[in-house]
Amino acid sequence: MMELIPAIDLIDGCCVRLTQGDYADRKVYGQNPVDMAKMYADCGVARLHVVDLDGAKAKEPCNLRVLERLANETSLDIEWGGGIKSCDALRSAIDAGANRVICGSVAVDNSELFASWLQEYGADHIILGADVRGRNVATHGWLKETEVTIDSIIEQFLPFGLKQLICTDISKDGMLQGPNFPLYVELKEKYPMVNTTLSGGISSMADIDKAASLGLHSVIIGKAIYEGRITLNDLKQWLQNA
Repeated sequence: MMELIPAIDLIDGCCVRLTQGDYADRKVYGQNPVDMAKMYADCGVARLHVVDLDGAKAKEPCNLRVLERLANETSLDIEWGGGIKSCDALRSAIDAGANRVICGSVAVDNSELFASWLQEYGADHIILGADVRGRNVATHGWLKETEVTIDSIIEQFLPFGLKQLICTDISKDGMLQGPNFPLYVELKEKYPMVNTTLSGGISSMADIDKAASLGLHSVIIGKAIYEGRITLNDLKQWLQNA
């Protein structure tokens, strides 16, 4: 069964959504992130995707108190990203309650360090986060363009046991216009040993149904929930019927 993973993006401890990764184009939502997480859990969701956007711009996690509350007050499997650029940052996220940690910029800027984390902590706990424009990876909160391609970065870490990837198509993220399905189908077929999560563009339950019909492993759902395009009841019914 394809996994549905609701997203919570944090700035100053509040739920926000960006459009195409632009920090200047943000919308703040009133929901308390812990209350939101509890509602997702009540729907039958098992995993939560949380991005510390403050941490992504800084060089260390900035919202660990929220992570601690999420871990202490829910039983969700929490994948956490943003600011994981050092061993201390990684350890602080795990100590605060993250079950899985998403590493993006560090995989490009310090590939030896990321490879060592895959081996030390295990590929079940370390996720490669690749945010792409076209096929090129963007880092540092999507602010820095690189020449690294999605294919090259996957292939670089396969020998170290990589098996979890979250690939975000920045051009689709927050646009509510549907995902780049061909990209994810291609990655699934080319790298079947890697569980690739679709991120960016989910706008409706029809998108979720299509992703499932294509055999994709998991999808992240963000703005569509906050904007009412997908309701909590929709999630609950889909999970019950899957």
